[in-house]
Amino acid sequence: MQFLTRAPILWALFLLMILAGAAFQIFAPQVGGAYLDMVADPGEVRALFEGLSPEQKTAHFWVTVLVDTLFPLSFGLLFAGMALRFFGRWGKLAALPGFAVIIFDLTENTVQALALSGTADALDAKAWLTPLKFGLFWLAAAIALIAALIGIYRLATRRKA
Repeated sequence: MQFLTRAPILWALFLLMILAGAAFQIFAPQVGGAYLDMVADPGEVRALFEGLSPEQKTAHFWVTVLVDTLFPLSFGLLFAGMALRFFGRWGKLAALPGFAVIIFDLTENTVQALALSGTADALDAKAWLTPLKFGLFWLAAAIALIAALIGIYRLATRRKA
């Protein structure tokens, strides 16, 4: 885990997160403008899913499998790495939400990819997966923000980060 705490790795993860986030905007028209990732309510998920054309489902599948795999890996590892680097002995505990969000986001992606490919329909699981993913994301992001503030403070006071 020490590898994640190195500054070049954290910067690379930050850059990858920004690029993956931008890719969602670039590919939004091909998927119909809205992503299943943003919807948790089963009725809304079903309506969005049923409103997709076969071409949009294919595009959504590939964005989910490629871009939305890189995105949670980048932000989850970035948030966990920040916690590990700046929270000292509490770093492993503070990094747990960052690692957990990866697991739940990739699980949600699997549910969506299975539905988009016509393999299996477990979209009802998004009723709990999506809110849990977002909750873990915001918790991990808040921890990473506090870690960044600790790092800035240490830099300003010339203490080793």
